[in-house]
Amino acid sequence: MEVEHLTVRFGDHLALEDVTLAVPAGAFVAIVGPNGAGKSTLLKVLLGLVPPSHGRVRVLGSPSDKVDPRRIGYVPQFKTLDRTFPALAEELVASGLRRAWPGRLTSGERARVRAALERVGAGQLIGRPVSRFSGGELQRVYLARAFVRRPQLVMLDEPATGIDVLGEADMYRLLEDYQKETGATLLMITHDWEAAYHHATHVIVLNRRLIGFGPPERALSERCLREAFGHVGHAHGFSLALGGERRA
Repeated sequence: MEVEHLTVRFGDHLALEDVTLAVPAGAFVAIVGPNGAGKSTLLKVLLGLVPPSHGRVRVLGSPSDKVDPRRIGYVPQFKTLDRTFPALAEELVASGLRRAWPGRLTSGERARVRAALERVGAGQLIGRPVSRFSGGELQRVYLARAFVRRPQLVMLDEPATGIDVLGEADMYRLLEDYQKETGATLLMITHDWEAAYHHATHVIVLNRRLIGFGPPERALSERCLREAFGHVGHAHGFSLALGGERRA
């Protein structure tokens, strides 16, 4: 992903200002910043859903609004599917194949859906209605939906929302396993600085403009966190904890 002098305005509101960065292929990138920092706006620009007011954005070698959507997997923060809708796990995953709600699945589609669910440890959910899933089970199904096309780029908006600590650890393991197998690039928005430090290879610190970008130990410095969040004590306490081991 290449972002050059990106500025986004919504009327009089400045959402992003002159952001420039380049994400290498195969990176695991975390985007951190306070509420209203433009994190979701940046993700939507990369997905081709919001046009830049100024600047240039390229994703997988093409302008962000010209990328083949089959090359990108996406896991939203808020699951807008009506939980009372009589949907089965495999139908939700298959919607990632067709980019529309599926009717009758072909045998080939069923095989790909089953493989995607088994990849995320949710094979036992086949045939079960979405309305009965816990938060962790639903997140696994959405991960399977994002993985089903084996995309080169996976974007996640607050992927740990609604799942417990054990489910969160398992989710990061699934993401890292997928990345090791496919070489995909991962990009996630998170409010969890520690998750960003321990799991990401690169961190974007954002507050409308780019404050820090690079390896976690550099981007999550006390200076960057203070500038982004203004919580001097919190940032200092976190910076003291950065000596812990990161993922291999």
